[in-house]
Amino acid sequence: MMKKNRKRNGIYREKDFYIFVGLWIIGFIAFTLIPMGYSLYASFTKWDGVSAPQFNGVQNYIRMFVQDERFWGSLKNTLYYMVVSVPLNIGIALLLAILLNKRLPGTNIFRGIIYAPSVLAGVAVYMGWTYLYGNDTGMINHLLYKIFHIIGPSWLQDANWAMTALIIMNVFTCGSVMLIILAGLQDVPAIYYEAAKLDGASPFKMFIKITMPMLSPVLFYVLIMQVIGALQIFTQPYIMTQGGPMFSTYTFGLHLYNQAFRYYDFGYSCALAWVLFTVIMLISIVIFMSSKLWVFYREDVD
Repeated sequence: MMKKNRKRNGIYREKDFYIFVGLWIIGFIAFTLIPMGYSLYASFTKWDGVSAPQFNGVQNYIRMFVQDERFWGSLKNTLYYMVVSVPLNIGIALLLAILLNKRLPGTNIFRGIIYAPSVLAGVAVYMGWTYLYGNDTGMINHLLYKIFHIIGPSWLQDANWAMTALIIMNVFTCGSVMLIILAGLQDVPAIYYEAAKLDGASPFKMFIKITMPMLSPVLFYVLIMQVIGALQIFTQPYIMTQGGPMFSTYTFGLHLYNQAFRYYDFGYSCALAWVLFTVIMLISIVIFMSSKLWVFYREDVD
């Protein structure tokens, strides 16, 4: 009797497993794989989103690499944003996580304050930052003049400062990254630090030899996610600058959006999307390959 019950329970568990996995596979095929396949096909067509797509071979890609001047400019702006904002964001988040990892009164309050900008609605936050960056009425220029007697620049109207303004704004949304790194810091066994103190290691040496290696898997995950997010940047320049001034904040995502929903060239927009996908994949592969040199897992340390 007990054997029959065990066998019956095993069958039910197996059915539950296949139902659970099957639903995910159906959703993946219906809402991810098929749309991606159609997008790939559309990238080889001339399509306005209304009439039937007309196959035109690789003309979209030839136009992209040879004729479209905005393609290279938007790609350059996006890569610049990624290269500057990602290390800065992770570095400041790491510093804040180390400070908040101390068991001091009020740390929970500061965690909430730092994390708050990450959970607020994006459009509302960007509109608020647009006001803060204002020339005459903006609080940032007002504080610069009152405290340092410096006349602030035209943040969003000056081509030399517009991208910098977006990067600075992005730093203030590092709360989610900070919490992930903080969780990783709290997972580092205290016994490693105690053994290092007995050996006379300095705090800096413990940070380099213990904290960073133990934290490297978390930093690896954060780096991948931050790079993907930076390469897909769209909302900030769309709301705050519309890609200006002088196309200084015209990112790849904004170029893709304009081609699809302003000029109704959906075939060319799909081609742009696949180029962006390829760029993200190539950079991710490089990061994954380099992880063998700087990412250490618990079994490697032990």
